[in-house]
Amino acid sequence: MGIGDKMWDAIATVIKMNDKVERMAIAMKTQQEKIEDLTGRVIRLETALEIALAQQGIRAKAGTKVSKLEDKEKA
Repeated sequence: MGIGDKMWDAIATVIKMNDKVERMAIAMKTQQEKIEDLTGRVIRLETALEIALAQQGIRAKAGTKVSKLEDKEKA
């Protein structure tokens, strides 16, 4: 194998590697977009959960007051 063949193989290898790097960059960009979308969805779910728990807490406190009043009426 001569110098020309070795140089050609090296250039071909670099071109193949460049193609792989470009495909990996596209795949990483796609994955990053998916991660950001999922992060937004998790934030919305956490917010909904906090709102639901806060409303349930208000109802539980109100329910506790009602049950105490009912207990006083029974006595």
